[in-house]
Amino acid sequence: MASFMSRLLLALLSLVGFAQCLSPAQWRSQSIYQVLTDRFGRTDGSTTASCDVNNYCGGTWQGIINKLDYIQQMGFTAIWVSPVVKNIRTSGQDGDSYHGYWAQDIYQVNTNFGSAADLISLSKALHARGMYLMVDIVTNHMGYAGCGNCVDYSQFNPFNKQSYYHPFCLIDYNNQNSVEQCWAGDNIVSLPDLRTEDDAVLSMWKTWITQLVANYTIDGLRIDSAKSVNKAFYPPFEQAAGVYIAGEVYEGNPTTFCDYQNYMDGMLNFPSYYWITQAFQSTSGSISNLYNGINTLKSSCKDTTLLGSFMENHDLARFPSLTNDYALAKNAIAFTMLADGIPIIYQGQEQHFAGSGVPNNREALWLSGYSTSSTLYPFIGTLNKIRKQAIKQDTGYVTYKAVPVYSDASTIVMRKGTTGSQVIGVFTNKGSSGSSSFTLTSSASGFTAGQSITDVLSCTSYTTDSNGNLNIAISAGLPRVLYPTAKLTGSGLCGGSSGSTTAGPAPTTIKTPTTTGGACSTPTSVAITFSDKVVTQYGQSVKLVGSIPQLGSWNAANGIVLSSAGYTASNPVWSGTINIPAGTSFSYKFVKVNSDGSFTWENDPNHSYVVPASCGVTTATVSNTWQG
Repeated sequence: MASFMSRLLLALLSLVGFAQCLSPAQWRSQSIYQVLTDRFGRTDGSTTASCDVNNYCGGTWQGIINKLDYIQQMGFTAIWVSPVVKNIRTSGQDGDSYHGYWAQDIYQVNTNFGSAADLISLSKALHARGMYLMVDIVTNHMGYAGCGNCVDYSQFNPFNKQSYYHPFCLIDYNNQNSVEQCWAGDNIVSLPDLRTEDDAVLSMWKTWITQLVANYTIDGLRIDSAKSVNKAFYPPFEQAAGVYIAGEVYEGNPTTFCDYQNYMDGMLNFPSYYWITQAFQSTSGSISNLYNGINTLKSSCKDTTLLGSFMENHDLARFPSLTNDYALAKNAIAFTMLADGIPIIYQGQEQHFAGSGVPNNREALWLSGYSTSSTLYPFIGTLNKIRKQAIKQDTGYVTYKAVPVYSDASTIVMRKGTTGSQVIGVFTNKGSSGSSSFTLTSSASGFTAGQSITDVLSCTSYTTDSNGNLNIAISAGLPRVLYPTAKLTGSGLCGGSSGSTTAGPAPTTIKTPTTTGGACSTPTSVAITFSDKVVTQYGQSVKLVGSIPQLGSWNAANGIVLSSAGYTASNPVWSGTINIPAGTSFSYKFVKVNSDGSFTWENDPNHSYVVPASCGVTTATVSNTWQG
């Protein structure tokens, strides 16, 4: 009976997890910030604590919670965190298990990062903001502090017998059978390789992943060492997980790489990583390889729009270790974020960290002071904004496969999106001292005669000629991201209805603030009237929830209850007035409170607003329409 109840509880937990998780199609619209848990944020909030990159440095799940504003204000909608399970501890020359990839007990959490309750709190904190949680997992191996021939298998849970593992042999990476059946690691820290092709091992993994996803309300998974596991393992494992999976298929050949998408939703786009790096790491990089590679990948892969688009991670030399030219870095980042698939930025890219390889590319982010004024922090925020605006304006944007429409020895132009709302990216490896010009034809861009176009990176305005052509001038080697000016309304970009520096959109309408007469002074607070046009059912109410304490600090339970006094069938508006300190910048959303007390959040992205801080301004009105 107890066994039956346990299985029933697990099934119910699974249903809860499945009900809340994102589908692969919904992941296309997200933007991911990769967090190396031990190196992102400490519970004590220190920005000066030293970090020996070979050992645990003190990063925690609570430390991530404390700095979610830093991530969200860059425009990211999801985070990918390090593996969460209990790891071995070792002080050998291979360093300690701060990264999370040397599992010992997959049914316990890594207490260096916090408790199970802390991980649940992180998941809840993300979901309260309308953000999502991706967790890194390792199904290929466990970890042992010792040689491959002297493993004590009883230390592992649940794979506590030698029969669950392949015989010890070190991998020959030129032989795929060896990659799948031999052991990664070395004889200092060996990584016992699991027989994932065995039904018993697969069944144990399926049981575990169903429970993990449900217990922590996980929305997506990144699978480490995916190429080291037999492909047949993935379909039943993915079904048991019930969430989007992106595998680490460390492979540059498109044919070999793309075949894995027949077994899992998506992969991290390693072929494009190689081409992007080669193209922009120097002024002599190969644009032609990038141009040809993109076209090859689209014809080889099942769906490039479900791949993870990245140019740095915890295993690779950081881009600035290859070149310190900010212009080249901006081109590489912009190309990556506007390519097909789900953009992924590794923590520290926004601070231009330059670690040359493991472990030096795993710097403690807190030592940057979480600067939001660094050159690349607002740059990445702008790229997230234009991508969100393109998705908002064009329902087909995320499934539209980007097309290289122009190239020369130093320039490539990419087009993504339906005509009328297309994003045109102009990328160059000229470097910060380089300049050039060329004509972008209407047939390449899709722009029409006399159309107003804005480069959202510089807020430069253009008008196409009578044939729809556009003369492009590149200066200081900087990229350009061109978008129809008429489509920028509500984006917060280049006068598109918001002057906020955060990565959210502008309110739909901002009326001119009213001022008091007589002597002029700047008030300490302003009475802001918020309204939201949204149809509700009997028993529902609407709350205003945001990033500041006055709006509940993203806790829906503490949000501001709006009034339905002005609600009619023809004009279903909820509204409320709240005093907020002048000059305050914040993000917010509207939330429906259902009759059973549960919450329904409006769709992404967040709204943003800056309270007027002007002479005599005492009131302002902000009108919105429910998103979704």
